[in-house]
This record gives sequence, structure tokens and C-alpha cells, in this order.
Amino acid sequence: MFTGIVTDIGRIKEITPGGDTRFRIETAYDTEGIEIGASISCDGACLTVVERGGGWFDVTASQETLSKTKLGAWREGSPANLERALKLGDELGGHIVSGHVDGVAEIVECRSEGDSIRYVFEVPADLAPFIAPKGSVCLDGVSLTVNEVEGNRFGVNVIPHTRTVTTFATLGPGDRVNLEIDVLARYVARLVEARDVG
Repeated sequence: MFTGIVTDIGRIKEITPGGDTRFRIETAYDTEGIEIGASISCDGACLTVVERGGGWFDVTASQETLSKTKLGAWREGSPANLERALKLGDELGGHIVSGHVDGVAEIVECRSEGDSIRYVFEVPADLAPFIAPKGSVCLDGVSLTVNEVEGNRFGVNVIPHTRTVTTFATLGPGDRVNLEIDVLARYVARLVEARDVG
């Protein structure tokens, strides 16, 4: 589990295609303290560390992961928001994030709003009902609060600090981000569906 609070911006160092695609990610983390098999959120996708060395770690992504996320668009040099998994007793600064990406959202608008930037995203129609004003979403691994929802579009404000410590400063209209809906919204929808069927 994660919180959506990014703790490093990594960089894709190498990409090795195969049955699964292997990514080598450069990081400022102390990689000696990362266990093989550990989970790390990489742009919001929970990936398993399969190898590590000084200043880097390797993860693999299945074809399913590549098809459901934007990881297939990573190139050598691409930045990636990183967060290590929660430990018992860690501060929960964002919201509960599983690292299971539900789909990809596209930025359709960016505009200044005070010191912040308002980003408007368009999401697949099947995910739109799970996004609610003042609810939480995870975008490229970043926990954010939804401002408004109109159809299959929603807006969030990104403060200067968040833009500085994440990849949001590099994103603009036309860019795509990994989207994870709030786990509570997912379970509420399932309960409603079960009630309606029953």
C-alpha cells in the first residue's frame, strides 16, 4: 500500500523488452535498503523490484500492465514519480493507494489559478462515475483532491510544492497519466451493484 506522496523522481535508465518488459530506474533512494521483491510505486503502478545496484533498481511490467497504463510510453530518460511501500507506523499523508492503475486520463487543460495550476483531465466513460467532487484520486502516483466533475472530465489544483517534487511540472495538455480511483469509491460501487442485483 502507498499514500500518493511522492518521495523521489526517478529516471528510466534502460528498457529491455521481452515476454515482460524490464525497466532500470535511476533513483536517489539508498538502494542497499531496498529488498529484492519489494514493491515500489512507479508513476502510480505498483511494481516489484527484481534487481538493484548503486543508485538504481530494476522492475518488470507484464503486457497487461503495459496495456492498462502509460508505462508502455516510457522511454530512456523519462522521469517517473516514485514512492516506497508503507511501513507500519508511517504517516498517512495522502490517501490509501493500492498501486493498481484503473486506467489512463488525458490532460485537456492547464491554467494558472493563484499560485497553483488547475489541471482538467478527461477519463474513460466507465471510470467517470467513480470520481466525485472533494474525493481523492491518484494521478501518476500523486494523491490529489478533486475540485469539480463535469461528465467524464474533472479538475484538480496542483500547488507549487507538488509541482516541484513530482513530474507535474513537465505535464501539459495532451499528456496522459495513470489514474487510480479511490479504493472506497470502488467498494461502494460494488456494494451498490450487489444490492441492485439482489
